[in-house]
Amino acid sequence: MDDVGPWSGVAAPLVALVGILAATLTDPSFSWTHSALSDLGVAGPPTAWLFNGGLALGGLLAAPFVRWRWSTTTGLGRVGTGVLALSLAAMVGVAAFPSGHALHFPVAVGFYLLFTLALLLTGAGDLRRGAARRGAATVALAAGHLSTWLLWAAGVRPGPGLAVPETVGALVLTGWMAVTARRGLSATPR
Repeated sequence: MDDVGPWSGVAAPLVALVGILAATLTDPSFSWTHSALSDLGVAGPPTAWLFNGGLALGGLLAAPFVRWRWSTTTGLGRVGTGVLALSLAAMVGVAAFPSGHALHFPVAVGFYLLFTLALLLTGAGDLRRGAARRGAATVALAAGHLSTWLLWAAGVRPGPGLAVPETVGALVLTGWMAVTARRGLSATPR
């Protein structure tokens, strides 16, 4: 039972990514360069169900991962884990408040900003406790994600849509969670 937390760190982002990808494949009007991922949440069935369901289920499935991270970290790592929990709650909020709802923009922006802050805090915590390689990689992921958005805002992009930087962010979070979960699984006695 000790490995439920790490396994949820693998399953949760994969469920969300599969939901997003499936939604992109079912919406003929979706464009990677001209759409936002959130457009999928209001596209009608089955697209909206796949997108919103994937985000909501992915966010909920991450709860054991957050609990496990909380129990295995201290200091800045624990603060980062708390911020990650808020970010994942915001991800569920994106599903609960689809594009066009007054709360959609705050929860969508909150998701990306909060998970970037969570990575910065977690990486700084790793650096402080001497895990230099892991800490530097985590901070680099956060910086890379932020850079993607800064480039998009500066006009360095394939089109006006948000889907590309949103997907980069989703992949950054998925990668970090998977590597973190793997570390936890390799430390779990069998």
